[in-house]
Amino acid sequence: MSMGSDMYRQQILDHYRNPRNYGELADAQFSHEGVNPSCGDELEFDVSLEDDGETIERVAFRGDGCAISQASASMLSQKLPGMTLDEVEAMDRDDVIDMLGVEISPMRVKCAVLAEKVVQDGAEIYEGEKDDGQTTTE
Repeated sequence: MSMGSDMYRQQILDHYRNPRNYGELADAQFSHEGVNPSCGDELEFDVSLEDDGETIERVAFRGDGCAISQASASMLSQKLPGMTLDEVEAMDRDDVIDMLGVEISPMRVKCAVLAEKVVQDGAEIYEGEKDDGQTTTE
């Protein structure tokens, strides 16, 4: 194991044990939840947007699951502020795996990308409802 990968493993454990942005946002423009049925990981994200309605201002999440899913959610919650919804929707699994910085086994990829999928699905629903004149999702 290289020194660099050990550093990333420590970072994952730190985010799992001390998640950033854990909790709820009362003023979120949208909230969305998702589950990884293969292992039971659960996440819910609240997203608050800036006045332009496109740029993420704040993010909070809550959930339960393995170290990979929870660390990924914590790390993503730090990366999202300042991104636009279009940028979020353009993210792919490689972006999340690169963010984690360690090799993820095929069985754990769903754990790693759950947070990304929850936020992307929530953004997509929000955008559709915004076009229809509604403003929140659950």
